Amino acid sequence: MKVTVVKDKKSKSIYKINLFLEWIIYMLVYACVMWVASQIFKSLYVESFLYGFLASVIIYILNKTIKPFLVQISLPLIGMSLGLFYFVINVVILLITHFLLGKHFYLTGFFSPFVVSIFISVVNLLLEGFVIKPLLERCEGKHESNSSKHR
Repeated sequence: MKVTVVKDKKSKSIYKINLFLEWIIYMLVYACVMWVASQIFKSLYVESFLYGFLASVIIYILNKTIKPFLVQISLPLIGMSLGLFYFVINVVILLITHFLLGKHFYLTGFFSPFVVSIFISVVNLLLEGFVIKPLLERCEGKHESNSSKHR
């Protein structure tokens, strides 16, 4: 994410709108990942794309609030397992999402949530690097070229 110095109120509002649109793009892509994961893995069930989007928003909120605390308290376990315990934290986040959404989003089994967690993490990483960031950079470049024409 870029940090820009804002000079006037109009630029500040455009910056806030751009941040919101960027967040919406992330959530839509993550909802697609949830939907695809539910189609591939029978142990993950997402009722519809809407619930996939809602699950993505809940996971985003949990990743920003609870996950740093969970990582802090489990840092020795993450170190001893060479980072593999981090996927347990991702499974805990998915299980909390399951608890909040109930029958609309659920995980079954014992080992399969770990595989689903790894799949979701890898696909999110790939999509962010190869789809989302280039798309946002392209949109940002067009915005800057349009604003320079008006000066």
